[in-house]
Amino acid sequence: MLQLAQGADLVQSVDWLAIAPPTLTALVALVVLVADLFVPEARKRLLGWTAIAGLAAALALLAPLRAADRSTFCLTAATELRACSYTADTFTLVIQFLVLAGALVTALLSLDDTDGARRKLPAGEYWFLLLSSAAGAALLPASRDLATLVVALEVASLPAFALVGLRRGDRLSGEAALKFFLSSVTATAVTLLGASFVYAATGTLHLTEIAQRLGDVPGQLQTLAQAGVVLTLVGFAFKTAAVPFHFWVPDTYVGAPLPVAAYLSVVGKVVGFTGIILVTVVAFPSYADVWGPALAALAALTMTIGNVAALRQVATRAWSAVRLLAWSSVAQAGYLLVPIAAAAYSGDDQIGSTVAYALMYAAVNLGAFAVVALVARTRPEARISDHRGLYAASPAAALVMAFFLLNLAGLPPGIIGLFAKVTVFSAAVDAGLGWLAVLMGLNVVIGLAYYLRWTALLFRGPEGVTEGVAVVRMRATVPVTLAVALTAAAGVVLSGWPQFALRYASNSLF
Repeated sequence: MLQLAQGADLVQSVDWLAIAPPTLTALVALVVLVADLFVPEARKRLLGWTAIAGLAAALALLAPLRAADRSTFCLTAATELRACSYTADTFTLVIQFLVLAGALVTALLSLDDTDGARRKLPAGEYWFLLLSSAAGAALLPASRDLATLVVALEVASLPAFALVGLRRGDRLSGEAALKFFLSSVTATAVTLLGASFVYAATGTLHLTEIAQRLGDVPGQLQTLAQAGVVLTLVGFAFKTAAVPFHFWVPDTYVGAPLPVAAYLSVVGKVVGFTGIILVTVVAFPSYADVWGPALAALAALTMTIGNVAALRQVATRAWSAVRLLAWSSVAQAGYLLVPIAAAAYSGDDQIGSTVAYALMYAAVNLGAFAVVALVARTRPEARISDHRGLYAASPAAALVMAFFLLNLAGLPPGIIGLFAKVTVFSAAVDAGLGWLAVLMGLNVVIGLAYYLRWTALLFRGPEGVTEGVAVVRMRATVPVTLAVALTAAAGVVLSGWPQFALRYASNSLF
C-alpha cells in the first residue's frame, strides 16, 4: 500500500517471498474455482486434494521466512521510523502457521462432504471460499496499517458467511449464515468508523506511526481519538465473540457444516485476537489505560458466561456436542484475552502468553471437532449422548477425544493445556490483576465439570446392545482419520515438548 506522507519518498518494494504464503493460497483458490468448470462430477475429489496440496505448500513457504524479519510495501521517510504495510516477523509466522494448519485440517474434514454423488456441499464453491478465507486470515497478522488490516479481516470474513450457509435447502444453515452475516457486518461498520476517527486524529494509517502520533494529538482531537480507539476495539471484540458480542456463536456453529464450525472456532477466533493484539499493543500503547481495563472486564465476562452456558449444555445430554464446543470456545476466548489485558499493565511481553495458549487451543479444539465429525458420520445429530460408549466401539477415538478434552480442561496427561493455563494465570498475576487471576481459577474449576462429564461418558457402557458399536465401526474415511491423527500428534508433541509453544510466552514478539 502506498501512502502520501509529507517529506517521504514513495517506494513500491515487493518482497515476494515474504508475501508468498497468503499469495499462494489465494492463487490456488482461483485455480480450484476455474478447474471446477472442467472437472467432471466423478472427479470432483481432485479439487479437494488440490486445495490440500496448496495449503501444505503455503505452510512449507513459512520455513525460509524464519531466518529474519522481512517487511515490504514500505514508506521511506527522512525520519528514523520506517513504516511498512506488510511485516513477516515471528508473530506473523506463528499466526500464519496456525491459520494455514487450521485450514488444512478443515480441508481434510471437508473432503468427504464435497465428493461424488453423496456430497453435501458444492465442491468448487466450497474450496474456493475456504481458501479465500484462509488467504485473508493469513494476510491479517502481517498487516501493519489499518487499511490492510480491515481489508484482510473482510477477505477472511466474507467467504465465511457463504461457507456457513452453503448447505442448500437447509433452513438452519441459512439462519446461521444470516445471523453471522448481520453481526459481522455490524462489527465491520464499527471497526471502519473507529479507524476513520483514528486516521482523522493522527493523519496516518500505519500502526507504528499511529502509536507515535496518538500521544501528541491536539486537545481538540482528543475526544475523536479516544472514540476511535474504543470503536476499533469494539469491532474486533465482535470478531472474537467476546461477551456481550457472542450471541451469534452457538446458533452459527450448530447451523454451519461441521468442518466450517471447526474452522470458525479456531481460525475465525485467531483472526479476531490477532487484530486486537495489533491495534492495542502496536497502534494504541499510549491508550493502555483505556483498553487495558476494558479487555480485563471483557475477559472476565467472557470466560464466566461461556463456562456457565457450557455447563448447562452437558447437563442435558440431548444437546448438540457442537453447541457445547461453541460455548467452550467462548470461554476459551476469555482466557485468550487475559494476557492482552495484562499487556496494558506490564508490557507487550505478555502477548506471547496468548500466542502460546492459541497454539494449544487450536490443536486440541480442532481435534475435538474432528472426533465429533467422526461420530457424526453415523449419528448426524452429533449429540453429547451419542458419544456414550465410544470406547467400546473405537478405543483409539475415545482415548484421543479424552486427551483433547483434558487439554481443554488443563489436566494431565494434557501437559500443554495445563502449562498454557498456568502461563495465562501468571500473566494476570504479574500484571497486578489478582482479581482476574482468581476469577480465572474459579472458571477453570467450572470448566472441569463439563469437560470431565463428557470424558466420563466416553467410557461408560453403551445404552442398548449395539448403540456404542454403531458409532464408529464404520465409516471412518482416510481424510477424517488423518485429521484426527494430525491433531492428536500435535497435542502429544506439544505436551511432550511444551517449550515449542511456551517459549513465546517469555519473549517479546514485536
